[in-house]
Amino acid sequence: MSRNSLSTDVPSATRSRSPGWRDPRLWAGVALVAGSVVAGSAVVGSADESTAVWAAARDLSPGEVLHADDLRATRVRFGEDDDSERYLPVSETLPAELTLLRGVGAGELVAGAALGDASSDTVAVPVAVGPEHVPPGVGAGSRVDIWVVGEGARGEPRAKAVLHDVAVLAAPSAAESFAASTSRQVVLSVPQDDEGSLATLLAASGEGLVRVVGRR
Repeated sequence: MSRNSLSTDVPSATRSRSPGWRDPRLWAGVALVAGSVVAGSAVVGSADESTAVWAAARDLSPGEVLHADDLRATRVRFGEDDDSERYLPVSETLPAELTLLRGVGAGELVAGAALGDASSDTVAVPVAVGPEHVPPGVGAGSRVDIWVVGEGARGEPRAKAVLHDVAVLAAPSAAESFAASTSRQVVLSVPQDDEGSLATLLAASGEGLVRVVGRR
């Protein structure tokens, strides 16, 4: 047997080459990594814009004294900074001996206006107001001023402030307030000993003369 018949052809070795900077696959990988970083940053940034506030862990009734185990922390992303100020932030210590001025349903955010000192003497006063005389952002937890309008002795228009910086306990829409009526009900927390303002407010409510001014 000849030596040539025993020999085999061995292919020549080739050296692998790393992809160069012009390789489109390299740039595609860079773009993918960059996109992931941007998306992750957006998610983290969005999460940082939420605020931790207290919500009711169960149904709470008016007159109950609020305790820590009645609450659970929840994160909410508010549209306006002023909105977050209406509620109890988790970052602050809860005041002692807070009493519920109105009912709060399980899972509902606890508004500061729904709470009062256990010794405070306030009454919940419902008034009828035309929807056009209530600012759109007014709701449970808002602070408002109440004005009464009318005419003077000579027929000139006049307006008188009867309540300053009072809490709104509830403010359902006009459709929910009164059947077959275009009035909107606004429930206010009013000091019980302010008899003069109460009398003026109730009389004006029946005449449609109440105006609500929102505070910031």
